[in-house]
Amino acid sequence: MVARVKARLAGVFVYPIKSCAPMVVEAAEVERRGLKHDRRWMLVDEHGLFVTGRQFGSLVRVTVNAGQHGLHVSAPGMEALTVRVPKPDERRRVSIWGEALSVIDAGDAAAEWFSHFSGRSLRLVYADAAMQRPVDPAFGQADDPVAFPDGYPVLLLSQAAVDELSLRVGRIMETGRFRPNLVVEGVAAHAEDGWKRVRVGSVLFDVVKPCIRCVFTTVDPLTGERSADGEPLSSLKAYRHNGKGITFGQNLIPRSKGSVHVGDVLEVLD
Repeated sequence: MVARVKARLAGVFVYPIKSCAPMVVEAAEVERRGLKHDRRWMLVDEHGLFVTGRQFGSLVRVTVNAGQHGLHVSAPGMEALTVRVPKPDERRRVSIWGEALSVIDAGDAAAEWFSHFSGRSLRLVYADAAMQRPVDPAFGQADDPVAFPDGYPVLLLSQAAVDELSLRVGRIMETGRFRPNLVVEGVAAHAEDGWKRVRVGSVLFDVVKPCIRCVFTTVDPLTGERSADGEPLSSLKAYRHNGKGITFGQNLIPRSKGSVHVGDVLEVLD
């Protein structure tokens, strides 16, 4: 049993469109698929294959505000766009990490906007309630759902881990490079590696798997430019490679509903 540890939630981030800029919020509702509105939308190419900041770093410059009825999207040099939650009669087959999914197409106006911004033919799609995508059963339960995150509903990271990495790199590494949903303060760097079950406010989470990191971490979240020196991935490789990949932060699965707020106590239960 892990000793009872109490930390506090320092930041809450929601990413309505996969790889686009986050909404920085004071509170978020927690659903089975993760934080409400988080990665419920995604971009795909002409073949239906998912597209991320790995290919198009400039996506991080797309600002998104999500609400009950849809999105408001803006980006440098572009007129703002409003996207309504699409009706379920325009379904499309897409693929994410080899998984074939039935999703809803967001329409031609959104497709034209993102295609113009990226310089490549893209379409925006939406994960409605009918879209079925389970987490890896090796790390979750058979009925655990996820929308468009790479694999799990919620990502947690300690601020101390980011601070330590910044010291190793020799310059500030923005937390946004790692796209966490929950940032925790008041614990040692990578304390989250030893957690199995936590409560944030009143919401229970299982801590199921370290997050494997990729080249997307080298994209500056403000400019969309990739770092010439390969940082922070180069430094992470020196001390965070576990044989399966470079790990930084932990994936969570919600085990109860409720809401999380900046300032909430995070209690380690196991």
